[in-house]
Amino acid sequence: MKDILGPAPEGKLRRSIGPFQLTLYGLGSMLGSGIYGLIGQAAGLAGNTVWLAFLVAMVAALLTALSYASLGSRYPRAGGAAFVTERAFGMPLLSFVVGLAVVASGLTSVATQSQVFAVNLASIMGIVVMPSWAIAIGFLLILTGLVLRGIREAMWVNVACTLIEAAGLLLVIAVGIPYWGSVDLLATPDIGSNDVLLVLVFQGAVLTFFAFIGFEDILNVAEECRDPQRTIPIALITAMVVGASIYVAVAISSVSVVPWQELAAAPGPLTEVMRRAAPAIPVAVFAGITLFAVANTALVNYVTSSRMIYGMARQGLLPATLGKIGVRTRTPYLATLALLLILVPLAFFGSIAELASATVLMLLVVFAIVNSALFLLQGRPGEAKGKFEVPRWVPALGTAICLVLIIVRLTGGNWQAPALAGSLLAGIIALYFVQTRSAGSAT
Repeated sequence: MKDILGPAPEGKLRRSIGPFQLTLYGLGSMLGSGIYGLIGQAAGLAGNTVWLAFLVAMVAALLTALSYASLGSRYPRAGGAAFVTERAFGMPLLSFVVGLAVVASGLTSVATQSQVFAVNLASIMGIVVMPSWAIAIGFLLILTGLVLRGIREAMWVNVACTLIEAAGLLLVIAVGIPYWGSVDLLATPDIGSNDVLLVLVFQGAVLTFFAFIGFEDILNVAEECRDPQRTIPIALITAMVVGASIYVAVAISSVSVVPWQELAAAPGPLTEVMRRAAPAIPVAVFAGITLFAVANTALVNYVTSSRMIYGMARQGLLPATLGKIGVRTRTPYLATLALLLILVPLAFFGSIAELASATVLMLLVVFAIVNSALFLLQGRPGEAKGKFEVPRWVPALGTAICLVLIIVRLTGGNWQAPALAGSLLAGIIALYFVQTRSAGSAT
């Protein structure tokens, strides 16, 4: 098929993404499959005020999202987080750590989703056609083929999956609306005073903050956007607002249909909501929608990780070979295949939940660094401004919130995730020095 945009420049990614596609790309990454279980955990902490926890979390996450939007309008490049870190701090090691932390987060997400997809598909079919590990590997191979095929194809699959997973959440909202007003939406596990209410909402907000992680994926496809200085801010902010609106409405519907105590104990909270509010709808329908959510999360993270590797290779932080672009597909094919070699063994792990939790902690560190980078760049004379600028207090407050969340995670009593995060960090630093020494020996 003839490229309607004309031939892409040699060695460049193809610019084909508009605001609509990019908005759904970010929204699909945020909605993902996590909300299907997260709503129950959050209800266990905040009770019926879980909707308020989502609002507070949205405000906190929006500060970092605004920083990303501003940076995207200033420096629309693949591997954006690593690039702006290098530009602000001038420390290749720090940029290397930031870039690979994002990649590690993406890889653990894709590997986790491959496992979840295999288990859910087997449960829907009701028969064992092949081992779950074989389904997971097949799932990864299909994803790889799609990412290699081209950004337009990947984006349209993302659009379809996002609309389907959003439809699942809208269905929860629709069946729950008749129940709205039937419960006290300010009821909490222990409502002794307003101070208790604030504490419980804050605890719920700390948990629900992670439902908004995904907006940062938008920055990594900047080189494939049409008019990225305008497209990135529009898509990023729209995705955040739409996502938050859906989350709040889902939360209200959920606690209105199912008491928050039972919602917190349910293995599938939203499935339980559907079972009670719309028993005529087969559970398999909702399970099928979950498959699309899982596949979409994996696809977005795969694309993001491959673009981060590509961007870091172009910066000289990784071997230049990983920055090669396919002549026909205009995709970073070697970076994509290199990630597959890592993903296949990851998919064999029985459980990588702790690894995923550790990389989320590392993402918070990345957010703090990126916010700080924008703060420094805004105060540096001679730095070109973008089409979307934010007041300097936005990245400053965004940095502070991320640091608070890091402290909360570190003092939460779960030492496995911080220990793994530290080990990953040490491994990334060691890899940097090994690569630097190898490059020095080669010259």
